[in-house]
Amino acid sequence: MRIVKTIFTGFFVLVVVGCINAQLAPGKTYPTRTEKIYPLRKNSFNNNNECSERRQGGNARTVNGYKVFDGAQDGYRQVDPQIAVGKNYILQGTNNGLLVYDKNGNYKSGVSQKCFNDGIDPKMFYDVHNDIYVFDLWWYYDAQKEKPVNISVSETGNPLGAWNTYPISLKDAVDGGGIGFSRQWIAYSFPGGKENTLLMRTADAKAGRPVTVYHFAGSLGHPVFTQDAINELYFFEITGNDFIIRKVQEDASGNPYCEIVSAKPHNLKYINYPPPSPQKGTDQKVSSGDRNPKNLVLQNGHIWFSHAVNCENRSAVQWHQINITTGAIVQTGIIKSQTSNYIQTTIAVNKKNDVLVGFQEVHAGMYISPRMAYRKWNDPDGYLSDIISLGEGKGATDGMSWGDYSGSVIDGDNLSDLWTVQSITNEKGKGETIIAKVPFTKKRGFWWWLFNW
Repeated sequence: MRIVKTIFTGFFVLVVVGCINAQLAPGKTYPTRTEKIYPLRKNSFNNNNECSERRQGGNARTVNGYKVFDGAQDGYRQVDPQIAVGKNYILQGTNNGLLVYDKNGNYKSGVSQKCFNDGIDPKMFYDVHNDIYVFDLWWYYDAQKEKPVNISVSETGNPLGAWNTYPISLKDAVDGGGIGFSRQWIAYSFPGGKENTLLMRTADAKAGRPVTVYHFAGSLGHPVFTQDAINELYFFEITGNDFIIRKVQEDASGNPYCEIVSAKPHNLKYINYPPPSPQKGTDQKVSSGDRNPKNLVLQNGHIWFSHAVNCENRSAVQWHQINITTGAIVQTGIIKSQTSNYIQTTIAVNKKNDVLVGFQEVHAGMYISPRMAYRKWNDPDGYLSDIISLGEGKGATDGMSWGDYSGSVIDGDNLSDLWTVQSITNEKGKGETIIAKVPFTKKRGFWWWLFNW
């Protein structure tokens, strides 16, 4: 029997104005309620070998000059791959479970998602401020129909060590959500019901203590991966006309509240949801992704993200750098084609503002194939490199849903190198994954060593 003690600790007064359902009146919005969640603890990633081993991936190699290796080989259409990188490990999550590799692509450990209280639609990150891994799994097949999200937090930067899982019941949730963090907070947003955003304090979760979960009415937007060393946690929302930025911080009594930072017209030509994309050898089209980004990064006072959009009736990948204070677009770029389609994109940004955009390519003469492009911090605004192939798909998938997303992240050890995980179709049209590294760390030559001896 799952032991979860849930104690409702009262209601905060809800300020009418503020962040509810994109309402843009000025003011502060406090949580509608709080609850206390007790963790399910594991002494190690595989719970001292009690969890069945899941061994997949490896085969490190060089493709077009970049180091790549195979990740999960789930064998389904909806792999939903994500990665997080830190302490010389790579944690990968998919709908079938979790895997740990070293940075050379060597398999270290793997378990089913059942080892972490079950779930699908993983989202994850390595928190550079607190030296921990965090991921969520959303589970809607539970007999109680409580539809909980399981947020799991490692106790150290070693993903093979101890973990604490916090099962949070979301009875009205209808799908998996997005996760984000700051130095102080872990946040999760999701569709369904009247309360679409929750927060918990990172320090309590890392220590394995019971956490207070703060529930907010409406949606605050998608929580951001906060790589800047700040306590405030930002949220981002896209509408047909505006970019809306919100922020959660504490008041003098230590209670979190939300307020609007900016709501600014984006004036983008391409902002609508992308159409399904054709693939080779079949009339079955595949999902191209979402206008709403699957991950956003706060780096050097700017929010960065990529998303799939409708560009002249094809799916294209668009990316942006947004000023965190004003909401103004600093630069934007688009990867488009008159003959091909670019789908399922995510972005990664390092401490120097180097950027990696990961995605997939597909068209009527091509199976779904992993791709990436990058820019250096001093490249002209809007510039990206030529598209780099990480492999070629081998078969047509048999349904519309595909992906449903990919993952691109910073290397938490050096804050310079960038990584991406992308899906690829095998001969049967099922999803496998490729993990690739783009190195931005400079090699230190003779003169550096001479003058820094």
